[in-house]
Amino acid sequence: MGTTPPATTAVRYGQADGVAEVTLDRPDVGNAFDATMLDDLDAVWRHVRADPEVRAVVLTGAGERAFCTGIDRSLIPEEEFDPYTYDDPGRRLGPKSQGVWKPVVAAVNGMACGGAFYLLGECDVIVASRTATFFDPHVTFGMTAVFEPLLLLARMPFGEVLRMALVGAAERMSAEHARSVGLVSEVAEPDELAEAAHRVAAAIAAQPAAAVQATLRTVWAARDLAPRQASDLGNLFLKLGTSAEALAEGNRQFTSGRRQEWRLR
Repeated sequence: MGTTPPATTAVRYGQADGVAEVTLDRPDVGNAFDATMLDDLDAVWRHVRADPEVRAVVLTGAGERAFCTGIDRSLIPEEEFDPYTYDDPGRRLGPKSQGVWKPVVAAVNGMACGGAFYLLGECDVIVASRTATFFDPHVTFGMTAVFEPLLLLARMPFGEVLRMALVGAAERMSAEHARSVGLVSEVAEPDELAEAAHRVAAAIAAQPAAAVQATLRTVWAARDLAPRQASDLGNLFLKLGTSAEALAEGNRQFTSGRRQEWRLR
C-alpha cells in the first residue's frame, strides 16, 4: 500500500509502475532552486523513501532550456556569513543527503550548472539530451566553487573537475564529452530523453527491491572506503539485502522460465 504523495508547488510529482517522476518546476528561472523548491524536495524525498511502491526515480527539469541552473540568487547571503554556523541550502537537495536509497535516474535536458551538481552528484545514473550542457559558473560571479566540485570528484577525472570549476562560465561541457569522462552514461536525442531515462528506471524497478537497494548502498559505501575495508564489510552488505522473501522473489523469477528482454548499450 503506497503513501499519499506530497502537495508541492515548485516540484511536480508523479508515480506509476514502481517508478516515481520528480520534475523541478520553475522553468521561467531555469529551474533554479529557491526556499520553496528546497521544502518541496524535502517532502518528495521523504515520500519516496517511505513509499514501498516506489522502486526507482526519474529526476528531470521542466521545459527544454534547463535541468537546473543552481541556486536562486535570493538565497545567497548579502553579508559575510559565519562559516561555523552557515548551512549551505544546496546540501538539502540531493536524494542521498535525504536518506533515499532507491536508485535515481537523472534526465538532463538543457543546462545543468552550479548547484545542479548537488542533485547530479547524488544521482545513480545520468542520461542526457544531446543538447544538454554542463558548467560551473561560480568563480565567474565571484563565488567559490566548493561542494559541487567535491561531489563531482567521485564521478569525473580530477583534471576535468578542476577545469570546469576554474574556467567558470567561459566553457560548457557537451553531453558527448560528459559521457566520455564518465559523468553521463547515455546520450539521447531531445525527443527521446524521457523514454531513455524511464527505460533505465523501469528496468531497475523490475528487479527485486531488496537486492537493488542493498547493492546501491554497498557501492556508495565502498566508494568512500579503501578496497580492503569495503571487502571486509562485504558480508554485512550481503546480509542487508538477503532475506527469505528476497530470495524467494528471485527464485520465482528464475524458475518461471521467463527472461527479461535485454538491449545492447
